[in-house]
Amino acid sequence: MESKLGENIKALRTRKNMTQGQLAELIGVSYQAVSKWESGTTLPDVSLVPRIAQIFQVTTDELFSYSIEEQEKDIENTRMKAQQLRESNPAKARDILSEGLKKYPDNDILLCNLLYVCSHEENIPIAKKVIQITKSNELRYDALRFLAYAYSDKGETDLAVEALEQIPEIYFTKLSEMAFVVTGKAKFDAADKQKWISINTLIQMMAKIAEHYSESGKTDAAIKEYQKALSLIHLFCDEQSDEEYKNFAVIGEIETYIEYFENQLNKLS
Repeated sequence: MESKLGENIKALRTRKNMTQGQLAELIGVSYQAVSKWESGTTLPDVSLVPRIAQIFQVTTDELFSYSIEEQEKDIENTRMKAQQLRESNPAKARDILSEGLKKYPDNDILLCNLLYVCSHEENIPIAKKVIQITKSNELRYDALRFLAYAYSDKGETDLAVEALEQIPEIYFTKLSEMAFVVTGKAKFDAADKQKWISINTLIQMMAKIAEHYSESGKTDAAIKEYQKALSLIHLFCDEQSDEEYKNFAVIGEIETYIEYFENQLNKLS
């Protein structure tokens, strides 16, 4: 157990992107002392263990038995449980993520997933926190997206645009490129998943175009756009297998789209 303490201190320090000098300053020792702990040459004085645990926001027991792999697995399990309830029971999903954040304060993955189940007003400080602490571009871009939605909801369009401007415009995806470089089932899986994502995006954009036409008084153009979107949904879904339709429904919430388009058409007719 003693020999693992130095390894755990190093793992926790690295995870927080902290230098030996920064950790030493927080504890009140020299960076050489921290270096010796991590190399296993010496061990920290027992009186320093609670302070070290406090800095890393773990218990003293966890400090001695810490495992990055186990922590990441625990965080991923928490994320998946919350995601499964995101649509059906957002309050429960929020509780799960909140409990996870008690255990892993300021974890960027859990915070980013919290954005999906909180109000726009609540999302502003959460998104800003994710943007500040995350090293993941994927999480940062997701947080910027939610920040833009939140500002837009408040009528602060300039701030919403400012947030979105920080997201790079990408004209290809990992899935689309994967479909070009692999073969066999891997090619099919990448292309098939990207196909449904692209259809989902296309339908969303058609809805936005129709909304613009409607807001601009171009009722006939709006009706045509909504009708084309509905035709597209039926074109791709009517003859698909149950499993393919199920996958698309999960990605695109297709029943919600159909209901929305039909309601809009009834209003405009």
